[in-house]
Amino acid sequence: MDDIARSFYKSPVGILEIATSNRVIISVSFAEAEPVEVTPDEPVILECKTQLELYFNGQLKEFNLPLKPSGSEFQKKVWEQLLKIPYGTIVSYEYIARKLGDAGSIRAVGMAYNKNRIPIIIPCHRVVGKNGEMIGYGGGIWRKKWLLQHERKFSAVKQMELFNID
Repeated sequence: MDDIARSFYKSPVGILEIATSNRVIISVSFAEAEPVEVTPDEPVILECKTQLELYFNGQLKEFNLPLKPSGSEFQKKVWEQLLKIPYGTIVSYEYIARKLGDAGSIRAVGMAYNKNRIPIIIPCHRVVGKNGEMIGYGGGIWRKKWLLQHERKFSAVKQMELFNID
């Protein structure tokens, strides 16, 4: 069994727990609090924290980290599509379903989206409902709105102005 290393990062949207195994990121989750005992950070965790810091400072638009999300083949295909959504851009669940070649798979796309264990880095916050509705984000809608507003502030893309994300 692989050892899992964990560390914590204080972000503007709360404490993030970063988990790695075999030098790849396996999850980034919203934590209630940091544990009392913290182990030394592995190099991949240090790099993840550096890139998160740059992202939250508006200096990083695309993460470059070794990722190993755990899920079905369909879920992995959805997450691959999420990684292709440019910074500052939002798309609908239907758009992702169409990119996968099946416009009728919107519900399955939504289910895969909800299983994303590496939010922010695999940018599921950039997916909105029909007509720009703010729906479905494991970290809470307030975090989704914050992330979208943050990206809008640092992006040359003005697409988000078409949707009400305030």
